[in-house]
Amino acid sequence: MCDMRKKQAAFMAIVGGITVLGIKLLAYFISNSVALLSDAMESVVNIAASGLMFFSIHISEKPTDDSHNYGHQKIEEISSMLEGLFIIAAALLIVYAAAGRFFEYAELFELNLAIGISMLATALNAGLSWFLARTARESGSAALEGDAKHLLSDVISSAGVWVGLFVVQLTGWSSMDSILAFAVAALIARMGIGLVIKSSHHLMDRSCKEEEKKMREILLRHRFHFIDFHDLKTRRHGNQVFADLHLSVDGSLSVKDAHDLTDHLEEELKEELPNMTLTIHIEPKR
Repeated sequence: MCDMRKKQAAFMAIVGGITVLGIKLLAYFISNSVALLSDAMESVVNIAASGLMFFSIHISEKPTDDSHNYGHQKIEEISSMLEGLFIIAAALLIVYAAAGRFFEYAELFELNLAIGISMLATALNAGLSWFLARTARESGSAALEGDAKHLLSDVISSAGVWVGLFVVQLTGWSSMDSILAFAVAALIARMGIGLVIKSSHHLMDRSCKEEEKKMREILLRHRFHFIDFHDLKTRRHGNQVFADLHLSVDGSLSVKDAHDLTDHLEEELKEELPNMTLTIHIEPKR
């Protein structure tokens, strides 16, 4: 059910992106504003990114095989990183478009109508971003989280565009159109860089500090059943956490009793951390 929701959310992102692009292009053709053009260009990147997200979610659902013993979910982290790179690429496209217009006078038309149309597109983007972010939290999907942030960057940049175009209307200073596009580019590039950094940490198998803290709390509840635990290690693989630890027990404990103990600990940890796969190594001590 969770995987189906992820697929549905990814498909909605693609359809929504195409719809928003059409609306934003209409706003540009009406106004001749390079800021609104840059906003539409970002939507092109959004569609490509959403397509990548849909593909990565499809691959991540594949079961383990001989070549991928831990499954395929890490592709979502790769997708998230690429989303960040797409966001940065969108920022560069905006800079390119704005730079070409900065020193040239360009008459703007029907700004009130164009801004109203742009607001409609942005409202759709905001709703889609919220939906993707909620689904990402519920499913632990890095790919959906990346796309939600990507769309949020679009919402922020669009809001900035409106402010600048209102200033153009009040002052008649057409260069503000390009200056605003530069500012928007810097803002969304920052968001893209943050997404790339976060994804790279997961790809490098960074330890899961929150899960480790919870594991220690659970294990300490049962400390009278064993001597100690050590060498606790965790890593994230998509929305799954893989962990292993060494458990020191009394050397007089039978193999069956030691096995029952690890089963009990694994069951309790699984109840409170359902996305975790745990391996416990028993070490007898006297």
